[in-house]
Amino acid sequence: MLKVLLCVSLLLGGISLGATTVELKGRAAVTGRILEDKKDQIIIDIGYTVLSIPKSQVVKLLDDNAKAAKAVTAPAMERGFYSTSVAPPPERSVRELANELGEAVVQVRTPAGLGSGFFINPEGFLITNFHVTEGETQISVEVYLQRNGQIERKVYKQVRIVALNKFADLALLHIEDKDAPKFSCVMLGDSDKVAVGDSVFAIGSPLGLERTVTEGIVSTKTRQFEGTLYLQTTAQINPGNSGGPLFNLRGEVIGVTNMKITFGEGLGFAIPVEAVKFFLDHRESYAYDNDNPSNPYRYLEPPSRTKKAVSQ
Repeated sequence: MLKVLLCVSLLLGGISLGATTVELKGRAAVTGRILEDKKDQIIIDIGYTVLSIPKSQVVKLLDDNAKAAKAVTAPAMERGFYSTSVAPPPERSVRELANELGEAVVQVRTPAGLGSGFFINPEGFLITNFHVTEGETQISVEVYLQRNGQIERKVYKQVRIVALNKFADLALLHIEDKDAPKFSCVMLGDSDKVAVGDSVFAIGSPLGLERTVTEGIVSTKTRQFEGTLYLQTTAQINPGNSGGPLFNLRGEVIGVTNMKITFGEGLGFAIPVEAVKFFLDHRESYAYDNDNPSNPYRYLEPPSRTKKAVSQ
């Protein structure tokens, strides 16, 4: 498709004054008059026909009159339970991002303690740490909404454990209260593209202090504990932060905070978001068995011929 569009652009280059050049992935381009700039596509008149170009293929727009390029903010791409960005969003300040993303970060409570979590879609599905919910079935989630400059608290008590992975320290929960609205959610980024020294920030409830924001950098991407790699960060992590998101300056989750070294400062760790994506993509394999609350896995019945052989 891109090769065809490139040929059209070369044949009709500079067709009219005030035309706009749409630069596409793969170094292709289309020049014409934009009729409509929709959320997910651009409608452009190239002279003898009208094209509909998905924004996922657009790199930037170049106004021939102004000779100034502007980046196109790519829409989020839905992937089942969660969203990722088609193209990297622009970097913004921690202040702006924390204000925008704060509603998607929650406090997860159990009789044994509390932790943090974050919504991955509007339907009330959220991620937290396995150790936050370990051995517990009575779980509540407190959401913090901004209303007229004030924080409005709402507690949901009908929370179901959907999936658990003890070894990755991840849990997927779902709010099932009848009055539950659509929730603000976050996008998952790409921890493989994170570089040492990148600025990051965490939002969570350290020691129960909800919506606490801490800022730092990525100290290393390959800190190993018991055969598992973690992101190490100078963003302050404390008990209660567990299960909360670690964001980059594009507002994407790049990790799930889950531990710190208690006798040091600025030594926090997060589960890379690629592990979270794997967990979500294979959530059926980690489905929680409600008949056995202490068991994070669902075991299948053996084949009938095997049971018969055993019984004999």
